[in-house]
Amino acid sequence: MPTREFWAGQRVFLTGHTGFKGSWASRWLSKLGATQTGYALAPDSEPALFPLLDTPGLTSVIGDIRDPEPLAAAVAACDPTIAIHMAAQPLVRLSYREPAATYATNVMGTLNVLEALRHHAPSLKAVLVITTDKVYANDNSGHAFVEEDRLGGHDPYSSSKAACEEVVSSYRQSFYDEKGVRLATARAGNVIGGGDWSEDRLIPDIWRAMDRGEAVVLRNPDSVRPWQHVLDPVSGYLDYVEAMTTDQWATLPRALNFAPVPDSPMTVREVTESLGDAMGIEHPWLLAEGAQPVEMKLLTLDASLANRAIGWRPRLTGREAVEWTADWIRATRGGESAEAAVDAQIRQYEELLSTDQLGVSQ
Repeated sequence: MPTREFWAGQRVFLTGHTGFKGSWASRWLSKLGATQTGYALAPDSEPALFPLLDTPGLTSVIGDIRDPEPLAAAVAACDPTIAIHMAAQPLVRLSYREPAATYATNVMGTLNVLEALRHHAPSLKAVLVITTDKVYANDNSGHAFVEEDRLGGHDPYSSSKAACEEVVSSYRQSFYDEKGVRLATARAGNVIGGGDWSEDRLIPDIWRAMDRGEAVVLRNPDSVRPWQHVLDPVSGYLDYVEAMTTDQWATLPRALNFAPVPDSPMTVREVTESLGDAMGIEHPWLLAEGAQPVEMKLLTLDASLANRAIGWRPRLTGREAVEWTADWIRATRGGESAEAAVDAQIRQYEELLSTDQLGVSQ
């Protein structure tokens, strides 16, 4: 599990800290004792989780990774020992509407981050770039992708993140290796949990429709995705960074998948019905009308390499991830603060890690 012995005193430069996953990661890093500089756009939803968390040790800088000069200034002011790059344009449908902006953020934005870090972070030890489960060339066969599979992407989002992987590989071999700075990528996706109010994501869309007493409109109800609670991949990212800074780097993979329990993929329809059941809400759904942008029907990852390389494994099934999300929603609707609800689930997850128990009834 992520250790306070490692993270306490680290100066972390975290991009994307105002997003859903970034907010959870930043909160956990703070509890582990890290000092952080967050760099990201302002939250893109109302409400949003980030403004509801008063995270100690976090200096928040609102900025765009497409603009290199203020980014470089923020890196220099932080002088990080660790960097985790999460900032991205993460939506498939938006990438169809705004392909140029998607590539500018996901490819050139990543390049700008890597440039700023290599020129303005003299204390830097390791950089982890977060990409996505959609970086693989997907033929809809249902094959569980492993790290050696061919990268590619049909839609602009997936393509841009595969290109991001190539940028990282080039920078590692061209610049970072010779500086002694460890650089790697982590691949995960379809992350769910409490506090996600983003547009065009399944759980928030289900939640909003149920609140209005309306049927949930599903584009692809039979599509399969590796749904996972946000704390599962974040724990993997932190474990990976710790391993990157040790002598283990010599044999460590330069990219790792972080995926849920192998036998727990769920369809979009099953997630919708599970959240309704967990919340005690009726959950009729309707099929979206008209033509929809092309999205892959089947997507699963094999995370066995992460287990072999760094001892990581998921603690929650997809259904348990939905249940934890419902628990968070119920707690905050019952008057508990978002901050307290996040902290409670981090503690609950750390208990799973400390006892090395799967959160699954076997």
